Amino acid sequence: MRRLPYRLAAPIILLALLAGCASAPPLPDPDAANGVLFRAIGLVGTPYQWGGNTPQTGFDCSGLVRYVYRTSADIELPRTTNAMADIDAPRVERDELAAGDLVFFETDGDGVSHVGIYVGNGRFVHAPSTGGRVRLDHLSNPYWSRHFLFGLRPLDD
Repeated sequence: MRRLPYRLAAPIILLALLAGCASAPPLPDPDAANGVLFRAIGLVGTPYQWGGNTPQTGFDCSGLVRYVYRTSADIELPRTTNAMADIDAPRVERDELAAGDLVFFETDGDGVSHVGIYVGNGRFVHAPSTGGRVRLDHLSNPYWSRHFLFGLRPLDD
């Protein structure tokens, strides 16, 4: 069996070690995630209202997410979807999503334009559009799958 020269083996070993460090972020705190899930699911059926941010006035997508995180996890998120996408939180890929993660979409062809809360089993809660209501949808739905960008994990363990 032929051996690699040391000058070739060392960089390969170093790369392998570094790749092992590039793992998914830690899972969210389970108690905080449960609080977010129960609050979000409890708001399903609330009417959509552009600029809305309470159950009484209705919700738009970012208003819903901000309300849920503020009232269930005591986390103050920015008011707009774009600003939420820029918070200092670990980014997660679709196959790494955990309950309580934020999910971001590009629905208007101009960058981040929609946000929801991942609840597990491929589903998320969001306030979709004028005339609609807060609802659960599947990430596997062709529309949402095509427009999915990334997830963020604001709940830390």
